[in-house]
Amino acid sequence: MKVVLFCGGLGTRIREYSESIPKPMIPVGNQPILWHIMNYYSQFGHDDFVLCLGYKANTIKEFFLNYKPHYYADCVISKYSSNVELLGEQKDDWRVTLIDTGIWRKIGQRLWLAREHVKGEEMFLANYSDGLCDVNLDEMVDAFKKSGKIACFLAIRPPLTYHLADIDEAGRVHSMRSSDTADIWINGGFFIFRQEIFDYMREGEELVIEPFQRLIEEDQLMAYKHTGFWRSMDTLRDRQVLEDMVEQGQMPWRVTPDRRRSSSAVPEVAGE
Repeated sequence: MKVVLFCGGLGTRIREYSESIPKPMIPVGNQPILWHIMNYYSQFGHDDFVLCLGYKANTIKEFFLNYKPHYYADCVISKYSSNVELLGEQKDDWRVTLIDTGIWRKIGQRLWLAREHVKGEEMFLANYSDGLCDVNLDEMVDAFKKSGKIACFLAIRPPLTYHLADIDEAGRVHSMRSSDTADIWINGGFFIFRQEIFDYMREGEELVIEPFQRLIEEDQLMAYKHTGFWRSMDTLRDRQVLEDMVEQGQMPWRVTPDRRRSSSAVPEVAGE
């Protein structure tokens, strides 16, 4: 399946980096987070990408135009660096379509502009391009196929713990409880769509607001619950957490055969 990656946002909450480079190019370890996301999908056999560019689009274009796989792999160099032999299985032989979708457009508008590039695909994947997770994508896709729905999103627990208060109109507090004990789920930014998604979209709309509401009303939206690892990179703190994980060799978004055979996700249809 093709993978649509939204790479056009300004990344205002991580401005210290995004003022000089676009958010998807912020490094996690030696590679941009965009590379980690693409590598995640390619490990499941999805290596045809459509990148919806916007802010500092030329930086992302230059990355792929000048891409050298041996920068990110073990290799043997000989003949005074004129011969480079890559070691191990190479997983980043990607086909990358780069389209400029503008700076100020919403996610829904970017997807609409990418529709010609996924035309003919029964289903396609999409991602916000700012987070990593260890969901078993094969199982998520299989559950989506069996559901017969038009759209699916990854549902995850809010990564922050906070206290929920039950308060009446007079200000009286009836209870307090931790958010991790509440049945709260949020959109994790990993999507699967059928071609019919474009029938539910209108010009200028945000993807997960009006179009998703239309899908919900017709029982065509599926949520795939995931309780395993997930982390977005919205702030410098988030980036540092991911950086520390890479330095410690803890990268759950790197797929292993055992991880592909097991999953901590439970599929559920939104609204049911």
